[in-house]
Amino acid sequence: MIDFEIPTEVAALRERVAAFVRDVAIPAEARDHGEHGIEDALRTELQAAAKEAGVFAPQLSDDLGGLGLDLRGAAVILEEAGYGLLGPQALNCAAPDEGNMHLLDVVADPDQRERYLVPLAAGRVRSCFAMTEPAPGAGSDPSMLRTTAVRVAGGWSISGRKWFITGAEGAAFAICMAMAPSGATMFLVDAENPGWRIERMIDATDRVFAGGHAEVVFEDCFVPEAAVLGAVGEGFRYAQVRLAPARLTHCMRWLGAARRAHDFAVARATEREAFGAPLADNGMTQRSIAESAIEIEAGRALIWRCAWALDRGEPARGESSIAKAYVAEAVHRIVDRSIQICGALGVSGDGPLARLTAEVRPFRIYDGPTETHLWTIARREVRRVADAPPRPSGGEGALA
Repeated sequence: MIDFEIPTEVAALRERVAAFVRDVAIPAEARDHGEHGIEDALRTELQAAAKEAGVFAPQLSDDLGGLGLDLRGAAVILEEAGYGLLGPQALNCAAPDEGNMHLLDVVADPDQRERYLVPLAAGRVRSCFAMTEPAPGAGSDPSMLRTTAVRVAGGWSISGRKWFITGAEGAAFAICMAMAPSGATMFLVDAENPGWRIERMIDATDRVFAGGHAEVVFEDCFVPEAAVLGAVGEGFRYAQVRLAPARLTHCMRWLGAARRAHDFAVARATEREAFGAPLADNGMTQRSIAESAIEIEAGRALIWRCAWALDRGEPARGESSIAKAYVAEAVHRIVDRSIQICGALGVSGDGPLARLTAEVRPFRIYDGPTETHLWTIARREVRRVADAPPRPSGGEGALA
């Protein structure tokens, strides 16, 4: 049975996070002028403030310096963090580090945990996840992976090109997915390794991710045997360990951003008068407000349902695809409606909506575009019906 009651300690933490985002993270957005993501100095400052406020790393276990929440608790807190664009960076629960921390926590051996996970969890370093490749390489279809890893004396040599690698600039290490003779394999590659380089920074609509997005080249990149993350040939399985929770935490954070857009628009509708009455009295405005409120509630329910399944140890691939497809599209609609309600204010820099729409639009593509998730959802539904016991034929249930 799914329990929708928020535990007392999680509710109290939510209030502390809400206050931190309101008083610290949102005001800091005016100082966020990084060309490719939040600047390291501002990120460090915000993380120090989050530690002092006792809200740092809510999703991490106690032994890693976190607050020990399961995914259901994280769903409450990460949504609140996402209300401010810099909230997840401050709390060290932003992509791609949050997903990489989860992956390392599950898969890394003790030496790898100490070398990579511990400093990442403390916020001392950043990381990136290098899987996406330019066409005709892996994108929505990871089976198209073209980066290769071959055994050499003392380890492995990795060669290939990756692109749209979030956080690559300034990252201390990368988790690189490459195709070995026995199958896809993950490797830990230190930033100072001479065999990989950032070829160019990509100019994208969003700029909230630390380190931006980069095109990265691995060229005869040597790594020792100890750099293999987990087992050789198990990369695709480990990708699922990372991707299902990571796409869900994306949903949590962006739902918070949608709530902020909605709150801003509702406040504007109550104070702005046109044609002799507040905008909030206009029937079309009321419809937009109601539709956004419904989509926020529905998105939250889908996130919590998937978090519940993952906390129970279920793969939750279907649940995560449904949540991702719905929330990504709903967030886009909510922000767009909010802009429409606010008119010129919505597309100006005098409020948060113009930047919010630039930040949330890529979410319909990241972690699998909506169309890919809809395709997989439809295939599961077809299989479900095809595998079900045959129904009785004849007139049972027919109208007389």
